[in-house]
Amino acid sequence: MWNRQLTTLVVLLLVALAGCGGTIVDEPQPSPSAPDGSVTDPRGPDSGTEWTLTVVRVIDGDTVEVEFPNGETDTVRLLGVDTPETSLDAVTSEEFEGVPNTTAGRYHLYEWGEEATRYATDELAGTEVRIEVDGEADRRGGFGRLLAYVYVDGENFNELLLSNGYARVYDSSFSMRDEFDALERDARLGSVGLWDFEGSPATDLTPTGTDGVDVPPPPPDGDYDCSDFETREQAQTVLEGIPGDPHELDGDGDGVACESLP
Repeated sequence: MWNRQLTTLVVLLLVALAGCGGTIVDEPQPSPSAPDGSVTDPRGPDSGTEWTLTVVRVIDGDTVEVEFPNGETDTVRLLGVDTPETSLDAVTSEEFEGVPNTTAGRYHLYEWGEEATRYATDELAGTEVRIEVDGEADRRGGFGRLLAYVYVDGENFNELLLSNGYARVYDSSFSMRDEFDALERDARLGSVGLWDFEGSPATDLTPTGTDGVDVPPPPPDGDYDCSDFETREQAQTVLEGIPGDPHELDGDGDGVACESLP
């Protein structure tokens, strides 16, 4: 009997000691502080409002893929800005004031979409940046992308896109809307970047290097179609002389223009 009671007391004592020295594994740990005293959240985009992380891929001028401190990756859509599309079929000029909805206008925007992507790649790819969501904006956009401001070397990259003429203001609600509108207005008035349609070489959609082929001049609206050519050789010269096929002479994408022509 005594041995049984002694054994019970020893077991109870061990359990009590274990309870005093144990840790609660589910208890949240405090977030580390950044050098400037602000609190950073390493857990990823489902909580917190700002993070220091790395841009692992630039998708286009206003969209990047990032890696969070916990190794999680996500796609970030730069909040409040919109660079032109990098697919000629998807380009529309209706939202870019002063750029006409013509073949030349769309090609101009396509070229600036490519320029915006190059700019973002040069400035952001492989770089450590700080991103911040806006309490007055949606946290995620219609495609599930995280909407955020991107800061590189202390500068707001969203604003740099606007002031350098790579983007327009995206029509949505966010706390910096007034500042962004002013930057776009200044860029338009100064004909900066994509807003300089008249001075853009992309407005001239005549091919270069015709190699002696007698190519007819562009029609009044500047947009060739197959009926403007007498031979497939003429159409092929235009197709090969202007990147991106802005005149849509290669309807099936096989590299051959106006296959119905002789």
